[in-house]
Amino acid sequence: MSATTSSFTIETIKTKHSRIHEVNWEKLEFGKIFSDHMLVMDYKDGKWQDPVIMPYGTIPMAPSISALHYGQAIFEGMKAYRMVDGGVSIFRPKKNAERMNKSAARLCMPTIPVELFIECVAQLVSIDREWIPRGEGESLYIRPHMFATDEFVGVRPSDTYKFVVFTCPVSKYYTKELRVKIETTYTRASKGGTGAAKAAGNYAASLFPTQVANNAGFDQVLWTDSQTHEYFEESGTMNIIFRSGKVLLTPAPSDSILDGVTRDTILQVARDWGFLVEERRISVREIVDLMKEGRLHAAFGVGTAATITPIRVIHYDGVDYTLPAYEEGIFAPKVSAYLSALKRGLVEDIHSWNYRID
Repeated sequence: MSATTSSFTIETIKTKHSRIHEVNWEKLEFGKIFSDHMLVMDYKDGKWQDPVIMPYGTIPMAPSISALHYGQAIFEGMKAYRMVDGGVSIFRPKKNAERMNKSAARLCMPTIPVELFIECVAQLVSIDREWIPRGEGESLYIRPHMFATDEFVGVRPSDTYKFVVFTCPVSKYYTKELRVKIETTYTRASKGGTGAAKAAGNYAASLFPTQVANNAGFDQVLWTDSQTHEYFEESGTMNIIFRSGKVLLTPAPSDSILDGVTRDTILQVARDWGFLVEERRISVREIVDLMKEGRLHAAFGVGTAATITPIRVIHYDGVDYTLPAYEEGIFAPKVSAYLSALKRGLVEDIHSWNYRID
């Protein structure tokens, strides 16, 4: 079986033994259950080869491949949803394709034509569409990633790469309101670095500070800038948005802040609803003052995996500041419900964000 997109042919080798009957749909754990198939596409001789959809499984590789030594590895996170009319939609795949190409350029990796990226993802999702869960807050998580494959121990960009996409049925990433601390010692990314790329190394750098915060009783950290630790950047593995009345405050994307797809979506919805959105440098002092005055009404992390995750406690300089309960907010619960309905075709898709597979 094969399908043609542009000048590429996507070959499909279906599994002979589906694992879908092994899934406990009542207890989905995020990122631990993988669908039947994956897509693999190799880059060599200066061009992408035809993609192949094959049974999910291990990929043979040499211990000398450059990704393991020099970190040329990037990824994306996307989701597919089951719509009420029986169709399937992938949410804003063009934005993910464009961002992956920005990440690739920053790490000296080859870009992928946007049309090809979307078609690869769509074909894979279509084949494993029965893996899309039906419960509230559930979806099919999609993980496209690329890594360098040259068998060469030398510091230079690889000449060969592998692009792989797999999917997994998931429930919510976070199931509670978060306790977070403002991080003033460690740094996620620095000015001029790779913070704006979805690079694997960025997440490796975040693990130890997060572990330190976890050991102190916090769920995540609020990252601050590397130079002064006076300005907010992100929230753990998510973008951060604060709400004061009808104003949303969020750090503007920069070379150290990821331009999140969920962030962009939520800010557009906010503007549609008449909220004032301020994308700028947000200082720690400004937010602490708002909390002291009782004028910070909500804070939440936003991302593909987490969607919208409310923050209940923000810790800074030895003090816990407790924000209003999530149910009392006027924005985050409302936009969360709206986006859930939008992705399932229950409300009009005025921005054409759903990429339908019928």
